[in-house]
Amino acid sequence: MRRVMMLAALAATLPTIAMAAGSSAVPVEGMPQLAFGHPTQGRLLIGQVVWQLLIFIALVYLMAKVALPRVGAVIEERHNRIAADLEAAQAAKAEADAAMAAHRASTEAARAEARSAVAGAVQAAQADADAKSAAVNARLNAQIAEAEARIDAARSSAMGALRGVATDAAEALVTRLVGRADRAAIEAAVGRELAARGRA
Repeated sequence: MRRVMMLAALAATLPTIAMAAGSSAVPVEGMPQLAFGHPTQGRLLIGQVVWQLLIFIALVYLMAKVALPRVGAVIEERHNRIAADLEAAQAAKAEADAAMAAHRASTEAARAEARSAVAGAVQAAQADADAKSAAVNARLNAQIAEAEARIDAARSSAMGALRGVATDAAEALVTRLVGRADRAAIEAAVGRELAARGRA
């Protein structure tokens, strides 16, 4: 870069050197470029055009060989960096999407597992409740059957006592009315009467 600056400064000073070398001894007032009536103006103009062409060609050469390749390299490097950043961003986005999909899948699996566990617990609780209910029902049925057996026994005992009391009362009544009583006939009559009343 320093070499380019030095060449540009040298090229800028060349027209001045050329004008000093090509100027005549005749003094010119003001700017020599504007002294169109001066006899050396034609030579000065041709020299300026030639030097300007040489300077332009040198600057074009310097730009094409030094400055523009560096600018192109910087632009290419920046383009490559932007492309690399875009690729890294896309890779990060793909990784984030994959992580999100994995998180959603694990969440759904955990929910399904929780639903299955809840359903299993409900079924186990229902089965336990059914077993306990069946045991309670069996125990109650046994107690009811036992109570009914006791009631039947008590009723049979009461009916037996009632038959005896009815027979004794009928025998006493017949003895008092008739003077004598047939125990077997009275028992048969009491049995028939109780059977007719549904208490036998």
